Amino acid sequence: MAEAGTLHDAFIDELRDTYDAEKQLTKALPKLAKAATSPELRSAFETHLEETRGHIERLEQVFESIDEKPRGKHCDGIAGIIEEGKSIMGEEFDEATMDACLIAAGQRAEHYEMAAYGTLVAWARGMGHEEAANLLQEILDEEKATDEKLSALAEGGINQEAASAAHPDEDEDEEDEDEEDEDSQPAARGRSRGGAAVATPKRTSKR
Repeated sequence: MAEAGTLHDAFIDELRDTYDAEKQLTKALPKLAKAATSPELRSAFETHLEETRGHIERLEQVFESIDEKPRGKHCDGIAGIIEEGKSIMGEEFDEATMDACLIAAGQRAEHYEMAAYGTLVAWARGMGHEEAANLLQEILDEEKATDEKLSALAEGGINQEAASAAHPDEDEDEEDEDEEDEDSQPAARGRSRGGAAVATPKRTSKR
């Protein structure tokens, strides 16, 4: 009967999976950057590409710290996310909508990685691999920062621009309603004063 695997075996397996995921992303991020129309979004993808290359180097240090040779294991999870991103780039969206969708694709990858690194940090600390845990925590912090940056770009105007392009008539209707309200207010006040004047009873003199 085969010997049962341990948490150390699971840790190595997850590490190899994540190592491969980062390598896949170094090929996917330039495509996301190229497809982005917002200069800020393009810069965010390009910056994260450089960070990702640094993540690969840190992961190699993690392998060395536990006397393991750096080796990847094909990550099906990130491959699926990347494939979804490719299909998005093939759509005929307006520029703002494309940028909004690229942010969504980027954040799917970030959340996947954040889950993986969170697990790796916890397992490394549990087994007393402090050097490995610290290196993995550095990567996790950068993944979280990238996710926050993408959220800020989305909430800072890209999502609203895409939403306005999707429903331009609603924005015009709201403006028309505001103008109608402003035009009707003085007339209403005038009528109110006139009505009050008419309703005021006349005084009669007593003889």
